[in-house]
Order: sequence, then structure tokens, then C-alpha cells
Amino acid sequence: MIWNKILCNHRELQLFGTLNGGQSFRWTHDKDADEWTGVFNKTVWKLKQLDDCLQYQVVGSLWNQQTEHDLNKSENNEGKFEQLLKQYFRLELNLAKYYKEWSDKDELFKTACKQFYGIRMLAQEPVENLFSFICSQNNHISRISNMVEKLCTYYGEEICECNGVKYYTFPDVDKLAELQVESKLRELGFGYRAKFIQKSAAQIVECGGGKWFQSLRNMNYVDAKQELMKLCGIGPKVADCICLMSLNHLEALPVDTHVYQIAAQNYLPHLRGKKNVTEKMYKEIGDHFRNLYGDMAGWAHTVLFCADLKMFQQTNKSDAVESSKPKKRKTK
Repeated sequence: MIWNKILCNHRELQLFGTLNGGQSFRWTHDKDADEWTGVFNKTVWKLKQLDDCLQYQVVGSLWNQQTEHDLNKSENNEGKFEQLLKQYFRLELNLAKYYKEWSDKDELFKTACKQFYGIRMLAQEPVENLFSFICSQNNHISRISNMVEKLCTYYGEEICECNGVKYYTFPDVDKLAELQVESKLRELGFGYRAKFIQKSAAQIVECGGGKWFQSLRNMNYVDAKQELMKLCGIGPKVADCICLMSLNHLEALPVDTHVYQIAAQNYLPHLRGKKNVTEKMYKEIGDHFRNLYGDMAGWAHTVLFCADLKMFQQTNKSDAVESSKPKKRKTK
């Protein structure tokens, strides 16, 4: 299969930090081939990074129901898939410009970005983003990924099979809204999250589905977050993840244990030693970074977040990431 190319300097996009940082849970890395395989937009992708370009293959797609052969031969589709990738990685934004702005405002960012360059905020589909982060509550990345794949396998559509692995779309929200979904997901090991998934899906369908998500994009950040928190099982942290990662509210800043520790250790020393992040503390931390970085504070802080996680400090030739012991991350 032919590799297509998108011109993009590796310092503008680092696949390792972007795809493996807890934003999306459907990407896997083949270390031997240094290739990434993942699913978004009802399409299975393979990605490879070179110094001056992003290479990609479309393994299969239900985007317009064409065959794999046709997908990789059609010039029109190549243009469309290139555009989908550019949108997904927000490649229209000059990241070097923003990195400079954030570095000028913050010495800690200036240090972190030397190693953690090219960290992109993915522009995800809101349905997948929302239900993935319901799965993320009190969970770790490998188990979240397993739950997300179960949702896709049982309620999505099969896209294709590659090397003995079947790939599925993320399910439409109306499939997850069906009453029997909760009991099935409990059987599959989702625990209390099963209720949150089915109830939230039913609420979203009642609110208008895709049109409702579009209305949240058009709202200001604070109002969009409040609307999301009306859903069953959606608290402030998950609501901020959805605002930041799929609704284009880039000032949203999800505060978990790691973010609290970064803030208390480096910016807000009076918060050190607290056992729990209260609502007041949550707002104070978010507002501090919004005042520091501006209207893309959530993206800027994601770079600090990656720098804080030792799992990203493993030796990686293509990204020149320094060596350290891996550390499991729990998403709360």
C-alpha cells in the first residue's frame, strides 16, 4: 500500500506525545515499524512520522462506503482524507508561534517545550470523546482503551480487517441510548459507568444529538461546560475534557491529580498538601492558567502535563525523548 504525504516538520507535530498522552484511546504504536494505527471518522489509519512530513495510509473506511482499493486509488478521496488528518491534528495552527508565546510567559513551559515539542490538541468527534472519558473515570489508560474497544465491537460497525484484527467505528449515540445497553455493559465489566453511558446517551438523543453538540460549540466555554454537566455521570473534569478536545473551547483545563500537583508545586504553593481538589481549588487552578496562557490555556497546559508524565520520558529515537522509567497514569 502506498504512503501518502503531508508536509509537516516533526517539531510541529510529535506523534508520540500527541497520540499516547491520554487524549484518544484508539491508537496503537508498532515500535519495530515505528507506525501508529488508529481509528477516527469511521476510518482506519496508519501513520508514520519523518523529519519533514507526516505519512499516512487509509487501511479502510466507511466514510463513503468505498472499497479499500478504491479509497487508496481515488485522488478525490486522497484530498478528503488529507483534509481530515489536517483537521484532526489542527495543522492549520502554527504551533511554533504559540509555543513561543507560551514560553515568553512561563519559564517552566520554556523548559518543558524543548523536549516536548509538537504536542497537538486533537480535534476529536464529540460522541467518541464524551463516552471515552466517561470510561476514563477512576481508571487507567489500558483499561480505558479496552472499554472503548468493547463499545466499538458491540455497538459500532465493522470497517475492515487487517492482519487478523477487526476494526470498528465508534457507535452512534442512538445505539448507546437503547435501554438494554446498561445491562450488557455491566456484563462486559463497565461497572457503574454502564449506567452513565446509557443515561447520558439517552439525554443526548433527547436534546437533539449532533445538533446539540454543535450548539455547545457555538456557546461560550462556561455555558457549554454547564450544559455537559447536566448529563448523567459528567462532572467538571470530564466536561472540561470534552470542551477542550472536541468542542473547540481551548481555554478549558481539566484538573486531575497530576494537574493539581503541577499547579501546587510550581505556581500556587498555598495549595500544597491538600487531600482533595475542591470546587474552589479547581476553579482557581483553571483560572490561573487561563490568565497565564490566554484563550488556548488547555492546549498549553497539555504540554506541561506530558512533561510531568514519566511515561513520555522513555528513549524514542524519532522524538529524542529522554530515558526514564515508565509511569502508569490514572485518569480521574
